[in-house]
Amino acid sequence: MPVRYYKYDRPFVLENGERLPELQIAYHTYGKFKGNNVIWVCHALTANSDVADWWPRTVEQGRFLDPRRYYVVCANVIGSHYGSTGPLSLNPATGKPYYGSFPFITVRDMVNAHLLLADHLGVGSVRAVIGSSIGGFQALEMALERPGFARKLILIATAARAQPWTIAADEAQRMALEADTTFGTDSPDAGRRGMEAARAIGLLTYRGSSAYNATQQEHDDPDKTRGFRACSYQRHQGEKLSRRFDAYSYRRITEAFDSHNVGRGRGGVERALGTIGADTLVVGITSDIILPVGEQLALWRHIPHCRMELIVSDFGHDGFLVEHAKLDAILGPFIES
Repeated sequence: MPVRYYKYDRPFVLENGERLPELQIAYHTYGKFKGNNVIWVCHALTANSDVADWWPRTVEQGRFLDPRRYYVVCANVIGSHYGSTGPLSLNPATGKPYYGSFPFITVRDMVNAHLLLADHLGVGSVRAVIGSSIGGFQALEMALERPGFARKLILIATAARAQPWTIAADEAQRMALEADTTFGTDSPDAGRRGMEAARAIGLLTYRGSSAYNATQQEHDDPDKTRGFRACSYQRHQGEKLSRRFDAYSYRRITEAFDSHNVGRGRGGVERALGTIGADTLVVGITSDIILPVGEQLALWRHIPHCRMELIVSDFGHDGFLVEHAKLDAILGPFIES
């Protein structure tokens, strides 16, 4: 499906009081809008609005995002690299890209932008909002910012707030960006080597030891002393992200990740979660080390109408991208019920 764009030609006020003079939101839709059949997908950190591109075996007939049954919507978050207003967008005040001057944003800002898109599309409520990782952060904020918008809420490998462990992991990645002497220059290629290192750091937390030990063993030469598969994998993944994403966007969206706290301005996390009225499903992944199962248990304890499921997987946090069959078996019946 082709990407579409919504232009909001008025100032967009951010949570910190700064303003974006105008706003563009890139989004994809699948299926036909029938009023009560909308599923809103909130994407993860460096993904885009094309769900079928980054979440394999989901937007298919018979799957939980079946486009013959549902009208699936996914919007690219502001600050990202895939069409929504971000660091490489032109600043109307200067006629040049923002680059490093793009303002700090929060998850709540991302969600408020997407609610403008929902209004534009005529979507007053949805059958379900689904989000994994920072997408789950967005899904929670969407349910809290607009009560009644989501009849069902699906939260996968996510949490009510960013904890010091996740913030520290993100800061280590930003330090890698800053160690690149090109970071800070007004160039779309700024910080590219730093991005490679940042991605390599991030992958350790997204996958964990079980995934690496299962996929990067030296089966052909167990006595090897150098040139390990794990080394080439880290470099390949770093280079791969640096070719498709920019360093300034990576800094801003990891900062947005760290900003996440549903209790901010709402009387604390427990009070905020207690106000969620949607029928909620929380899914944890047993080997997740960046947003471990304890975070999902906390959601389950404090959201009133909530059930929880666990997926046994060796793929860590990235299990939500890999274990599509297990997810389908859990999410499909819940969405239909």
